[in-house]
Formats: sequence, C-alpha cells, structure tokens
Amino acid sequence: MKNVLLKLLLVVLMVNTASAQEWMTNLEIAQALAKVQNKMVLMVWEETTTYQYPVVAKDESGRTIFINNLFEDENVSPLIWEHFVPVIVSEYNYADWYEEIKGKRSQKYIDKFNDDSIKILDINGNILNVNYYTEDFQNISTLIERYAVNTSYIAQELKDYKNGENFYSAYFLSSKLLDLSLYLNKDSRAEIVEWSNLYLEEAERLIKGEEQNEHNALQQRCDLLELQQELVLKRPRKVIRQLKRLKDEEIVDSNKAFIAFLYYTAYRSADKSEDAEPWKSQISSVNLKKAQLLINLNR
Repeated sequence: MKNVLLKLLLVVLMVNTASAQEWMTNLEIAQALAKVQNKMVLMVWEETTTYQYPVVAKDESGRTIFINNLFEDENVSPLIWEHFVPVIVSEYNYADWYEEIKGKRSQKYIDKFNDDSIKILDINGNILNVNYYTEDFQNISTLIERYAVNTSYIAQELKDYKNGENFYSAYFLSSKLLDLSLYLNKDSRAEIVEWSNLYLEEAERLIKGEEQNEHNALQQRCDLLELQQELVLKRPRKVIRQLKRLKDEEIVDSNKAFIAFLYYTAYRSADKSEDAEPWKSQISSVNLKKAQLLINLNR
C-alpha cells in the first residue's frame, strides 16, 4: 500500500507539470489518482496503441477536427488529462479482470469490455459508456460532455465500496448514483441509471452475506430502488402499477417510508396530485426535495 501511495504522489507531481502528458500504464494507480481528483478513468487496451487510432474533437471555434492518432497528438492529450485520468491497460490484465465480471454483466457490457473502443471507468473498474457506440470515429468532445463526471458527490460512497464490498456499500452507492443522475446531462442520464444498476445487482448478490432474517427486507429495498430508476427514466405510470401489486402484508416496516416516497413522486409525476397528497406526510423534508427534482424531471 505504501508503494502505491508513493507512486501516486510521484504521478500527481508529474501530472501537474506542463511536460507530463503521457498516458498512464498502471490501472491501480490511475484509479487511485482518479479517486484523489474526483475524476473518471479513460482506458484503452494496450493492443490499440500498436496502430494509428484516429478520433475527432471540437476545436475552440466549435469546428470538428480530425486527429490522426489519439496517443500521439499534443493537443488532445491535455484535454483528456483535464477531464479524465487516461490509462493504457496491458492485455495481461484481461484474463483476471474478465473472471471478475463473467456471469455478472450483460452481453452488451462484455462486448464493450472486449472491444478496442475507449472505455470510461469509475474507480472500481465499472464501465460507464457501455451504450456509446459510433460507426464513425470516436468523438473526444462527446465523451467529455457525456462522461466527464465530477465524482465528488459520490466520493464517500465510492470509497466505502472500494474499502469493503457488502450489501450496504453497494446499495448506498447505487442509490447515490441515482441522485447524481438528476444533476447531470440528460443525454447521459440513462447510462448513469445503468451504472447505478451495476451496483444494485451487486447489492442483490451480497444479500446472502447479511443476517438471514433481513433478506426479505433487503431484497424489497432493492426492488424499490429499481422502481426509483424508472422514475429517473420518466416512467411514473409503470411505477404506480408496480406499487399497486404490493400486498400490505408483504411490505416490511423499514421500507414503508420508501414506498410512500415512490407513491408520492410517481403520482405527482403523472399529474395525479390528489392521489399523491395522502403520502406526503410520511416523507422527510430531505426526500421531499428529492421528490421535487424527480417530479420536475418528469414534466
């Protein structure tokens, strides 16, 4: 650990100099630097550096310019470093990394993991830009606009998950990512929801590590957070239908406030204020503010 910290300190000093614009080659250190700088990691497989890698970007005048090789251009490198921590990952890391995600990710995610395109990762190695694909050249400006997330808002949750993967660290990170999505570019909101869902799925897998008598309550909490995802995706009527399927005897006491929040927010989002009003008194002032953000989103 000390060696990693020493290397990271050296990297930070190097990055702060004008001459240091080369990509990093150690994923662990890149993730540590991203953690310190509240940035995402921009990653490519090492094999892609063995040939010309053309991309496009917008210049200061807004014109699209062609860049012959992503890894050698002196103008695009500072731009990438400003918004991400770029790293080239050795093919030797592939097998171990693949084993970590095999059976836990969609085929679409695995395909993105395998291909030669640019991947935007969080500090835990999860890919954000799974849905970003173009048959033309990849656009660095678009990647910045959509995925240069300032992670300070979720820094504590990212840290907690990295320090200990359990149900609660995964669940709270998933929940906080949904909150973050309300403040970000609408073009990337659906992908933020998918990013959140990666941790929600992980939380569900980790339920078995908690006390047996808590399993039903924790699974129900995950199901309710999944309904909150639908509100972010502007599907309030679907949320109402799903909530109405819940039987009173199935509702765990600890989740009743969450259900009230979802009912209130979904009804208000669907322009059914009269139906929403009875639920309002059961919601905290903090969650009322969150509800209003979701309601505004659904207008």
